[in-house]
Amino acid sequence: MSDAYRIGEAARMLGVRVETLRRWEKDGKLAVARTPGGQREVAASEVARLLAAGNRREPIAAGSARNRFPGVITEVKRDGLSATVEIQAGPHRVLAFITREAADQMGLEAGMPAVATVKATSVMVNLPTNPG
Repeated sequence: MSDAYRIGEAARMLGVRVETLRRWEKDGKLAVARTPGGQREVAASEVARLLAAGNRREPIAAGSARNRFPGVITEVKRDGLSATVEIQAGPHRVLAFITREAADQMGLEAGMPAVATVKATSVMVNLPTNPG
């Protein structure tokens, strides 16, 4: 599982040029780390944040679900008939429990951009212990 991407990989996932990411770094819009060899790396959470900020949505003819969270697949665990897919969508980690067949047919792998679509019959609300 990779939690950081080389700048070229990040640019491809975001649909922009490497030069754009370098400019965003210079302007303080993108946090970039350097490897010991000096190469730029972009955290998966940064890529997910930028994808979410762009409000990218896959073309869908019609659908009732309104909660769509664009992000990056950070891990796919296949086991027997099921698969667990972890998506980093901005600062949020979303887990999807799907069939292994679906994961295989879609070719899901870490590093792929994806949209987590959430439709639930109930939503819980919790309050922090120290509201403020």
